[in-house]
Amino acid sequence: MKLTTVTQVTIDGVMQGNGGASDEDRRNGFERGGWARGAGDDETRTFITQTYQRAEAFLFGRRTYELFAGAWGTIDQTHPIGVALNEAPKYVASTTLTAPRWEDTTVLRGDLTAAISELKAKPGGEVQVHGSGILTRWLLENDLVDEMILIVIPVILGQGARLFPETGPDLALDLVESRVDSKGVTIQVYRPAGRPRYARA
Repeated sequence: MKLTTVTQVTIDGVMQGNGGASDEDRRNGFERGGWARGAGDDETRTFITQTYQRAEAFLFGRRTYELFAGAWGTIDQTHPIGVALNEAPKYVASTTLTAPRWEDTTVLRGDLTAAISELKAKPGGEVQVHGSGILTRWLLENDLVDEMILIVIPVILGQGARLFPETGPDLALDLVESRVDSKGVTIQVYRPAGRPRYARA
């Protein structure tokens, strides 16, 4: 299966607390949650819904898994995103989660690289990672991402956890799709393309 990460970010790269009120994720004094609520037009909402619907499996970090399980795991099953999440197998990378409460969940422990490589080797279309910033960074560092979707909301927060740290591995990307909606939200689809080339003095 192809592994795709899907992340909502601000112009300054923040991904923390995108969907809920500020009490959803207040780590490190963060108080500007919910910045993606109401962003995007109908075309963008359709794109996001269709992205969930095409997934054959979902992979989460523990924190995002618990947020999703507490929301989508209990929501009215007629919502198309809820249906997609509830019907597909779910995998969570965690060394601390012992009793997952969401049906059809498998906890990945031990050698995570081997476990995810085995998951990707299964026949099928796509396993998706939504949110899960720590996991997404780790997957990129270990060359396990096949495609990365960034949904960029036109706002600058000035605080919050960012998708990419100040220092880390470098990565070149090929842009395979780009669109902007009527509210200024951009969707950029990238494929990793090895390491960047740098000018030489």
